[in-house]
Amino acid sequence: MFVLTVDQRRSRRDIDRVPELLDRYRDHELIRPFERTAGDEVQAVCEDAATVVSIALELVSTPHWSVGIGIGSVELPLPETTRAGRGPAFEAARDAVTRAKNAPAALAVSGPDVAAAEDAETASTLVALLVIRRSDQGREAVELMARGLSQTDAAERLKISKQAMSQRLSVAGWHVENAGRTLATRLLDTANTTGSNRP
Repeated sequence: MFVLTVDQRRSRRDIDRVPELLDRYRDHELIRPFERTAGDEVQAVCEDAATVVSIALELVSTPHWSVGIGIGSVELPLPETTRAGRGPAFEAARDAVTRAKNAPAALAVSGPDVAAAEDAETASTLVALLVIRRSDQGREAVELMARGLSQTDAAERLKISKQAMSQRLSVAGWHVENAGRTLATRLLDTANTTGSNRP
């Protein structure tokens, strides 16, 4: 199981961004939805690694959030509210979000299989850094592709040539990001499987 613990960065000098986050992820496939746990921190429970990667990368693409991903078991049955949950995955998420506050991409992964969690964190961090460092033009091009547009349609929307669109996607690392997301998802799944098999 995965627990996401997300903490707002520089919250004392910023508006409260938690309500916006809660609203944005209300309809995502989560075992327990994001819920404010304390102050400017939220937590959710998820069993799908691809969903975890997607949410984590979206959050760290802005300068507002530190994201901790905890891997492990949870006490069952899960309570109705996320903040009442207990178990190793919750403890791992607490450790991860603390480390994320000083991590290069504001993201960290913790779990019972330390090596597997480190592998998942490394892959996730590399993809996150690619996304964070993307130019506004690159971000705009990638967002259109993510909506399902063809390169030709996206180029028309941006009023640029198909060749220019291809170059923007290349510089933005779009294909590398997709491969990186797949790798990060696979490594999170591996860490979850090996961690859950530990005594």
